[in-house]
Amino acid sequence: MIEYKKATLLDIPKMQDLVKPEVDKGIILFRSSDEMATNIRSYILALKNEELKGFGALHFHAPNLAEVRSLVVSKDVRGEGVGSSIVKVLLDEARAFGVKQVFTLTYEKGFFEKLNFKEIPKEELPAHKIWADCIKCKYFPVCEEIALIYYL
Repeated sequence: MIEYKKATLLDIPKMQDLVKPEVDKGIILFRSSDEMATNIRSYILALKNEELKGFGALHFHAPNLAEVRSLVVSKDVRGEGVGSSIVKVLLDEARAFGVKQVFTLTYEKGFFEKLNFKEIPKEELPAHKIWADCIKCKYFPVCEEIALIYYL
């Protein structure tokens, strides 16, 4: 059984270990320990028998706009609904905060479409998103990620 809970500062090393292969492939942006610590309240963990199996973050951009980011699931539980459950927990959190729209940038368009996210042009994303995060990506400015949005 998978348990979902908020991350703590003590979880950061395990989180970085889990996400490292995806960072190395350029699929997820690298976040330093300091950056993760600054945003630790954003992260939801998926644990199975107290072992980290996945995590994701809800990052707020504006009073009505948030982003699902840094979503990663351990290879040994992929296809078991862990990623979908993490996103659903994050959407519930967004709803509780009164957010009306949640977007994501992803290479996994089909995954998010199954969760009722709709594709949008990247130009509709907040400009500060591009300069704060995307500029750190090794693929910037030639980005193959797809922008999708969920309306709450």
